[in-house]
Amino acid sequence: MRVHLESLEQMRTFAAALAEHLRAGDLLILTGNLGAGKTTFTQSLGKALDVAGRITSPTFVIAREHLSRMGGPALVHVDAYRLADGEELEDLDLDSELDESITVVEWGAGMAEQLSSDHLDITITPVWDEDAENSEDDESFDANDEDELEDERRTVDLTGHGADWAERLPKVQGAISALEGIRVEATASADLPAEDSANEGEES
Repeated sequence: MRVHLESLEQMRTFAAALAEHLRAGDLLILTGNLGAGKTTFTQSLGKALDVAGRITSPTFVIAREHLSRMGGPALVHVDAYRLADGEELEDLDLDSELDESITVVEWGAGMAEQLSSDHLDITITPVWDEDAENSEDDESFDANDEDELEDERRTVDLTGHGADWAERLPKVQGAISALEGIRVEATASADLPAEDSANEGEES
């Protein structure tokens, strides 16, 4: 599923809508370049979940736990940017909190997947990043255009992994599609475990 956001306000609205579908044990893996909006998304998610404490980039602390003010699951915010490999992530002992918390891992692609076979990949891309890739051969394109660099537009790609997200992602898509001003593109369904995928092939 690809979500098109036109402003930071829409980013907050999107995060709040997603928060309504999250529960204890969920693992979200955030991908995006510096400045893409990963921490802004997590801040909005934390506000919607009503957790305590200011959510900032945890680069130097690596991981922070934000307890719920209303008895819900805590939000564990992890920044894997400075971690060399999955073993260092494993040393954080996130497994002990994973079942009882909603865990968000920035820069976790290629490492955090080991924490749970059921997880949600979220890739945030500024539209001007996409424009730069698509227009690098266009003589009229100016990489120093300040208007492009200050653009708040984002595309957010959500890919579910595991049977749990295969079931839940269509509901998330329906809720986000209903938000005013936010455009959603349907893409391939969530990845299923190998056994389920094999069964699908037999049926077809």
